[in-house]
This record gives sequence, structure tokens and C-alpha cells, in this order.
Amino acid sequence: MTDHDIFAALRRRTVAALAELLPDLPADAFARVQMEPPRDPSHGDMATNAALVVGKLARQAPPKLAAALAERLAALPEVESAAPAGPGFVNLRLRESFLLAQLPVILAEGERYGDGTASAGRRINVEYVSANPTGPMHVGHCRGAVVGDALANLLAKAGWAVTKEYYINDAGAQVQALAMAAYWRYLQALLDTREGQDFAASGPAPLRDFAASARDREAFERTHGIALQYGGDYLVPVGQALHARFGFGLVPESGGEPAPATLTAIRDFTVERMMESIREDLAALGVTGQHFVSEAQLVREGKLEQAEKVLSYKGLIYRGVLEPPKGKTPEDWEPREQTLFRATQFGDEVDRPLRKSDGSGTYFANDIANHLHKLERGFAELVHVWGADHGGYVKRMQAAVAALSSGTVPLDVVLTQIVRVMKDGEPVRMSKRAGTFVTLRDLLEMVAEKVANPGEARDAVRFTMLTRKSDAQMEFDLDKVVEQSRENPVFYVQYAYARCMSVLRGAEALLGAKATNDTFPAVAAGLAASPLESLADPAELALIRRLTTWPRTVEAAAIAREPHRIAFFLHDLAGDFHVLWNKGRDDATLRFIRADEPEATRARLALVAATGTVIRSGLAVMGVTPVEEMR
Repeated sequence: MTDHDIFAALRRRTVAALAELLPDLPADAFARVQMEPPRDPSHGDMATNAALVVGKLARQAPPKLAAALAERLAALPEVESAAPAGPGFVNLRLRESFLLAQLPVILAEGERYGDGTASAGRRINVEYVSANPTGPMHVGHCRGAVVGDALANLLAKAGWAVTKEYYINDAGAQVQALAMAAYWRYLQALLDTREGQDFAASGPAPLRDFAASARDREAFERTHGIALQYGGDYLVPVGQALHARFGFGLVPESGGEPAPATLTAIRDFTVERMMESIREDLAALGVTGQHFVSEAQLVREGKLEQAEKVLSYKGLIYRGVLEPPKGKTPEDWEPREQTLFRATQFGDEVDRPLRKSDGSGTYFANDIANHLHKLERGFAELVHVWGADHGGYVKRMQAAVAALSSGTVPLDVVLTQIVRVMKDGEPVRMSKRAGTFVTLRDLLEMVAEKVANPGEARDAVRFTMLTRKSDAQMEFDLDKVVEQSRENPVFYVQYAYARCMSVLRGAEALLGAKATNDTFPAVAAGLAASPLESLADPAELALIRRLTTWPRTVEAAAIAREPHRIAFFLHDLAGDFHVLWNKGRDDATLRFIRADEPEATRARLALVAATGTVIRSGLAVMGVTPVEEMR
């Protein structure tokens, strides 16, 4: 992190003090030394485990080493006191003057405050959403999209060079089934025209029967000997677009199945239309800037064969027979020789097949090709955001990446649990478009009905999706998400920022500028030289302490791949600010604006502006726009 991360700065000083106390230890002996806020704030501003993790290597009792370390740290100019604690910790209390000195740093840095450099610009690929283009995006996809997008923003804030990616699953049986469903809707669109009706009435008998079957799903399925997997109302406009594009050109000459080339044309057209809809949904959610990679394109380019060659060269592919899957008896299992990847060498439970009986690649094999494509582009780290139903897929994919990269590139997987949409205390079960689930678009529209504009709906949805850890199930309550109360974190944080803006607008004459979202950076920077000595109340200092933890929060959340920590931090920061605001209503000496005390006023305006700066920075990571006024 930058030098403005006081936790990183004090950690470096702690390591330097340890090195002086233990000159015989190598530099890597201090790798596990941490500096973090103590669990109990009454113990001080920071705590370090230095003596505890180094004592064994140094062959010294950790409590004794902690006492010696505390003596050295107490001599640092920024430290008020240092005391050993427990089995080898040292608690630090910082000087108020040092804390106050952080406000000008925040104001001068603006929203860059908290930007990290520890990752040294390492290239990282964050793949998220990657919903199959076979239907509308649902609320589960919505959560994955928000978590993935916020995580990508967070990693960029912490110093990684981030690529946001969407992997389009447009190869295999699912998109073939989608094509047949689109074909059914195409025939219906055709029959809704006068020409289509004349065709159905006057054509040859086989074609008349064939056309008639398109009116009824069950009849269509009987005619074609299939069961349509898809075909909801969302495919009606796709069928209409197919008719507009191809006219009667997709209808077989004598009924029956469309030719393979025809079905391919339908598939490609339909996938593109579905992806247009998905892109629109993502944009409405504020998710932009993704790089789209097509599975079908990778297959056409021979990436699967290339991946097999890489793994084969490493001796990781063989022909073999797998044991029956769990739950199947040998009598229920037909063993057959397959092309297998030695996934067990990399921590997976079993080796994994790469080829189906028809010679095409398995789903897993195509995913290996996708990851080879990522590695070829030079990414040093990979992150996926998946639904929790893919949890059983994690080990095999990590095994494949470890094999392809010879263990040099880590793959982290963030799992997102299901979301239940609630209204009036009851689950919302049905979609206007899909019929069986609540779509992302439905969710945005339902929230938009309760707020002033679509932007507020987007922000409310994004913030709410980050108020719980991603692998915990959540209820999205349509009533509470717009409720103006402390129990609604969206409102609570936005209200804190709106109060900051209200204070700064009230001081327009003193500041010489009106505070708006556009002018805020300049207004805040103009307060960086304010005298701060009058900031001494415990509530003011508590707020400053919270602000100084922002850089460390960014780093810790990025390393843990947990963007929800940003929402938690902002809620705590808003709470500290609201406490100070309320104290000022009862104590005139704590009011932000004092007409007869310009220096004290500027000090408090600096604190308000610093608070607004960090809230803006956190909301930017979450992809949420700060609200100037609450309506």
C-alpha cells in the first residue's frame, strides 16, 4: 500500500525495530508480522503479533520479546504509548497530532486515498456472470454480477491491473436446444403473418401438418421428437427477429427437422440476440467494460486440442476407466475407456474426462481451453465468481490451472449463494418474462417503482447485494431496500454523505464555492491546509481513526476477495459520522459551522470533507453514485 497507509507504515517500523533486536534473523523471518486494529478499541489504535510469530525463530519467549519491542515502539514520534499484552502482542496508542496529520493527506489525495501498490500492477483476470445465453439473467446472476464487478473495482483500487471478463457458453447441447426453441418461436412468428397463414392453409399436406404443430408446444415436441428445454416469452421477440431477417428461408422444404446449416444459423443469431439482452441488463446494473470471450470461438480456434497437447506433453493425459460415481453401483455403471486428465495429482478427488463418446470436448475440457487462453494472455492471477451450485467444480478447475501453469498462477473462486426476493413479507416467485424465476430486469423495475429514477434503483440493488458475505444466503426485501431508516444500510450511508454535502453547502460563503458532486474534489482539496488543533473531542477523533483505516480495509478486502467488507466499512464510518452530527445538536462546541469561529469551522469542514471523500471512494468501489440530497 502507499505510505499513507498508517498500518503499513507502522508495520515497517515494527519490522525495523525487530531487526535491530534480532540482527541474526533473515528478512523473511518477519513475513508474518501484522499490524491491525485491536478487537477491543480500548486496547489502543493498533496491535501487532510481531513477537508472537518471531519469538520461536528467535528462541525467545514471546512475552519477553514483546516487552523489548514495546519499549522501542514507544520511542517512535507517532506513538503515544506501547504496551505488551497477552502471549506476545503489543498494543499501540497513536498521538493525536499524528492522527490529525492524516486529514490533510486524505484531502490532498482525494479519492486516490487508499489506492494500493503492494500488488505492483500484477495482471489479474476477474471472470464473472458468464451466464449461459439461453434465457434472461435472474437475481442469482444479479448478485454474481455485482460481487464480481465490485471485486474487480476493489482489486483495481488495491493496485492490480484488472481485466473484467465474461465467458460466453455458446457451444454444446444447451445452445443447440436453445436454437430449436427459437426455431419454434420463429415458426409462430411466421404463422402470425398473412403470408404464413396462406402457406399453412394451401401448402402440401406434410407442410400444413408441420406448420400446425408450431402453434402448440406439445404438438411441436411430438413432431420433432424432442422436449423443449427453453421457449419462454423472452424468445418471442427472437422468433420475430428471425422471421424479419430470414422470411420463409428457414422452413424445410418438406417439413421435419431444419438442416444442420439452418440450425447453425438460427443458433448463432439467437445467441447474439440473447447476448444483446444480457449486455443491456448488465448495463442497467452498472456493469460495463467486460471483455467477452466465446466458448464456440475457442473451440473453432483449436484451443481444446492445444490444451490437450500442453497437458499431454506434461504427461497428464491418459486413456483409462473411471470408478463408478458416488451413489452408483457397479451394476448401474457402464465402464468405458476415456481420455482422462490426471486431476488427482493437483488435489482433485478423481481424474476427469476430457472427451465425450462422440469425440467432442466435455464441458470441463472446453473450460480448460478457456483457461489456457487466459494464461496465454499473460495473467498472473485468475479469479472466478460462480454460483454456489458450482461449488463441486472448484477443485477440478484449480487442478487444471495448476497443471497448465505449472503451479505459477493461482485460481481463486468466489461463490455466491442464492437470493430470495421478498415483498410484503412473502417471497416473489414468478417473473413477468421467464415465468419461473425473478429476472434481473424484473428486480430493477420493482425497485425503480419505489424510487425517483432508474439510477437510484441500480445503486440500491448494487449496495444491497454487497451487504452480506457472498457465500451467505440473503433475502432481498423490496420494502426495506428503500426504507429510510438506520436498518437500511443503503440509506444510512447515503444519508451520511448527503449530510456532508449539506454542511459544505451551508459553508459556501466561507469556502468560496458551492459543493456539488462535481465540485466536491476541488472543495475538499481546498481544505487541506486548514488548522486542525481544535479537533479534540473523542467523537471527532474516533471518526478520524476510522478514516485512517480505509487504506488497510482496501488491501485486506482485496486480498481476501471480499468486497462486502467495503459495505461494512462504510456503514461503520457512517455511524461514526452520525454520532458526531447528533452530538453537535446538543453541544454547540461540536457544531460544524460556527459563524464567529472561522478557524474552528474550517477544521470541522476539513473533517466533514475527509469523511465525504472516503465515502465517495468506497461507493466508487461498489459502483454506487453518492447522493447529494436525500428526498
